Amino acid sequence: MDKGLKAGPHLVPFYTSLTACVSVSDWLFLTRFCFLTDFGRLNFKFRYPKSRCCQNILLYFDESSQWPAVYKRPDKDCYQKESVLRPENNQVINLTTRYTWSGCMVEGEGNEEMLSCVGGRSFRSVRERWWYIALSKCGGDGLQLEYEMTLTNGQSFWTQHFSADEFGILETDITFLVIFATVFTLSCYFAYNLKGRQLLHTTYKMFMTAAGVEVLSLLFFCIYWGLYARDGFGNGSLKILGKLLFSVSFLIFLLMLILLGKGFTVTRARISHSGSVKLSIYMTVYTITYIILFIYEAEFFDPGEVLYAYDSPAGYGLMGLQLLAYVWFCYAVLVSLKHYPEKQPFYIPFFTAYTLWFFAVPVMALIANFGISRWAREKIVNGIQLGIHLYAHVVFLAITRPSAANKNFPYHVRTSQIGILLSSPKGMGAESFPHHAYGNSSFLGDSQPNFTELFSIHSVSIRCCNRNEKTDLNIRIFHPKMKIWMSLLLHWNGFGEMYKFKMYITSLAHHWILCSKWVPSE
Repeated sequence: MDKGLKAGPHLVPFYTSLTACVSVSDWLFLTRFCFLTDFGRLNFKFRYPKSRCCQNILLYFDESSQWPAVYKRPDKDCYQKESVLRPENNQVINLTTRYTWSGCMVEGEGNEEMLSCVGGRSFRSVRERWWYIALSKCGGDGLQLEYEMTLTNGQSFWTQHFSADEFGILETDITFLVIFATVFTLSCYFAYNLKGRQLLHTTYKMFMTAAGVEVLSLLFFCIYWGLYARDGFGNGSLKILGKLLFSVSFLIFLLMLILLGKGFTVTRARISHSGSVKLSIYMTVYTITYIILFIYEAEFFDPGEVLYAYDSPAGYGLMGLQLLAYVWFCYAVLVSLKHYPEKQPFYIPFFTAYTLWFFAVPVMALIANFGISRWAREKIVNGIQLGIHLYAHVVFLAITRPSAANKNFPYHVRTSQIGILLSSPKGMGAESFPHHAYGNSSFLGDSQPNFTELFSIHSVSIRCCNRNEKTDLNIRIFHPKMKIWMSLLLHWNGFGEMYKFKMYITSLAHHWILCSKWVPSE
């Protein structure tokens, strides 16, 4: 449904039921709509001074000999633009009392006489087709009128106010909202189990955040399209907010993939300073490019043309950044595997699955720009885009599920151990995790912390305070002098305070080991 406000800078909205249009041009584009083959309907109401007679409604369709032949063609004047229309198809509606089908009548008296035209048109064609509506007054002194147009497809709630290229978007968004809500709920359940096993790392929290933001994005989209289905207007702010959240979810997920590729929380406790700077610059550039894309789409996309968001300089820039991210991702994964070959069960399926994902976005954009008919583009692209996002989230949910049967599980260092690693002197293994198999091998059925490994860090290289040489140690909690602390923890009933007590004991034990002459034995 359109009431003139899509017509661009020539339109001046009035605080009445009609929209005012004033232009010095003798030919003006108003709006476009994709009608069904049999159920398309245009209802209109035009009103203008009789002294400004006579003005016409022009109905163009999307054949190359019609709309593309006249729009943005400065070499053609108003008469030439009217000449491409076919009179036998009733493509010209003359807004005068002489033309019966226009529904015009004279209102008022004397100099205040107004022509008021109320009527409609049905559209039938062999396929869904874009129709473009324009006004003309060839050889006159410009256009001046008030109007209201309602463009519909049938009477169903799911189709009435939707252009044919938007059919199914509301149903698709509702379906994916339910699926993503399920994915987010499962991720919360898995996070609860991981937290109980000291394996809830930052990267998994980023995944949960991306999934949660995706759910919010789809919720706003569903509300927008639901309101649009009701009255044909909707709330544009909701749609913009949904797009922003959709982009935020994508950026968080992309950052998480690069971090995992570099081994963050899988093979290392932190990213190097240079790596952090590069990541910050890259994500800043990506975010700015997204913002430019939004601005370009809002300010520079011509409503007289059916365009796709990626069919713009900013869109092609995003595709280039996506491919750059993939190259970075490949290099990071190869380096991680070189130093931690035991992580192949995680990194090989991880790399394979997300190689497809990295290429899916630019391939989808190219297909949308050049391979999908414009009258079907928006609804198809919407479904494909959501499917790509769902694929990425479901794959990650599967390979990180906290199950002993999951041989791809990436994490093996407990979150309680990372503090010890980070507190080590620089250059002494502070960034890299010790080599180990998978945390899944020691999962407990009751989801309680595994006290056997709670304070254990295997093969950590440290330097004692009074020694000049590095010594590879196997620090075990079962040294006789420390069994009393283990006994206290095993009999500790106040689990609400256990975490604080555990961290205190960890710090105390670490300090005692580093600053004493004692070297733990095998």
